[in-house]
Amino acid sequence: MSRRGAPQPPSLGGGQAGISAGDGHPFLDPPLLPLPSAGRRLERSPEPRPSGRRMPRQGLSMDASKKVDLKIIIIGALGVGKTSLLHQYVHKRFYEDYRTTLGASILTKVLAVDNTPLKLQIWDTGGQERFRSMVSTFYKGSDGCMLAFDVTDRESFESLDNWRDDFLEKVIPREQDFPMVVLGNKIDICDRQVPKEIASAWCKEKDIPYFEVSAKNNINVAEAFETLAKQALATYKGIFESYLTDSIKLTPNDKPKKSCC
Repeated sequence: MSRRGAPQPPSLGGGQAGISAGDGHPFLDPPLLPLPSAGRRLERSPEPRPSGRRMPRQGLSMDASKKVDLKIIIIGALGVGKTSLLHQYVHKRFYEDYRTTLGASILTKVLAVDNTPLKLQIWDTGGQERFRSMVSTFYKGSDGCMLAFDVTDRESFESLDNWRDDFLEKVIPREQDFPMVVLGNKIDICDRQVPKEIASAWCKEKDIPYFEVSAKNNINVAEAFETLAKQALATYKGIFESYLTDSIKLTPNDKPKKSCC
């Protein structure tokens, strides 16, 4: 139960399932936006994105000073602390009591990685099974994925395979080496059910960076988000350079034809 008069974190409110677009204010409930239909997504900045996400329209080289928009999505079972992690990273605040996220809510974070300004649009998704099909519609257009589990809840760790597989099946294009990190949250609680060695072995097998974090005590939270941001930016740049190389590559059919006169 929250303390009377204590500020409450943003939520979707009203028990409705939808998407809330956070404006960065930690105390006000943002307005609900209608759910996107299949194949559609929320209005975003026209910033170009390469590959199956958005095709680059910049010049023949990528301007390192130009801000890049990246979409990061947090997924995992109900109650693992996804909302707490997001608010700790964006607002540097921890709330003892959160309303359950229904659908998804969005917050933004601006930072610089390797001298490149980034604007992260971070999607916090609900973990209820009944909303799983709805949540999967938010995967489209993601540049990075954060898998979260609760180290005091063995079942939340065992569900990581399903969450990861579901994401990779629906993201376009499908990439096994998609930018991804795993967070084992609530290490501040003594009643641990998932040993660090087991979680680390699972991540090593799949070549995914693993972070033991505490949203409450702000342990390794920023490091985890920034590692994922670096991965996503590197992939973005790689696809961008590949696109530019392919666009200027000449083929035999591109050679000028000789005039008959």
